[in-house]
Amino acid sequence: MKGHAPPLLLDVRPAHEFASGHLPGAVHLDLWGLSLGDTDPAPLRAFLNLIEHLFQVRGVTRERGVVTYEEVTGMRAARAFWFLEYFGHPDVRVLDGGVRAWREQGLPLATAGQAPLESPWIGERDDSKLATWRDVRDALDRGDVTVLDVRTEAEHRGETVRAARGGAIPGAVHVDWTRALTEDGRFRPAGELRALYESAGVTPDREVIPYCQGAYRAAHTYLALRLLGYPRVRNYLGSWREWGDRTDLPIMTGRSSRPTANREP
Repeated sequence: MKGHAPPLLLDVRPAHEFASGHLPGAVHLDLWGLSLGDTDPAPLRAFLNLIEHLFQVRGVTRERGVVTYEEVTGMRAARAFWFLEYFGHPDVRVLDGGVRAWREQGLPLATAGQAPLESPWIGERDDSKLATWRDVRDALDRGDVTVLDVRTEAEHRGETVRAARGGAIPGAVHVDWTRALTEDGRFRPAGELRALYESAGVTPDREVIPYCQGAYRAAHTYLALRLLGYPRVRNYLGSWREWGDRTDLPIMTGRSSRPTANREP
């Protein structure tokens, strides 16, 4: 981490898990359930202002590195990582393997809480890391973009329906986000990760837009691709929660690559 100050540790697990034992000095920030189903400018701005405020009251500053963690290398820690990168934090990381790996090394846990010092930090937002529904719609006609569905196979095929419609964004490549992890909850070695994505046509010469249901699993894939050095990755913040509910946007179902659309009169 930059400088000599220890990093700010953000424990993003549920509150009861934090209370039962956390890394010494960590502060608690549970972002679970905070999702956005409308990436039009006004709701997007309000949502991001809320997230930024939550980081401020946990003491995030530009000058101090941040490490996010949960029980393993999961979607919660990855989503906090993505938010901080979007807000332009220069030094943010994820504890690979999470608390499980910490315990396995015999390292100490604390149960006493620590009150964070609120900071005046204002992020410098980087819209190249975020995709809205308009960005994804416009990308469907571009030959240099890969839309990457990281949900389950059943969600991708439209068999599991978690919005007004089931299915996938037309032309989306499917790679379940869990395939990036080992059985003990760590990222696979870089060579295995690279082979996983490149074999599906997800290559670093293209812009990649991962999505899932609410941009949690997509943030995990964003992190995996960032670790591999992919230069253009944008998390679709609205994900299927938004796309599937908007009946004016095209979808595909099953194994067909042909888009279908339902339009309101």
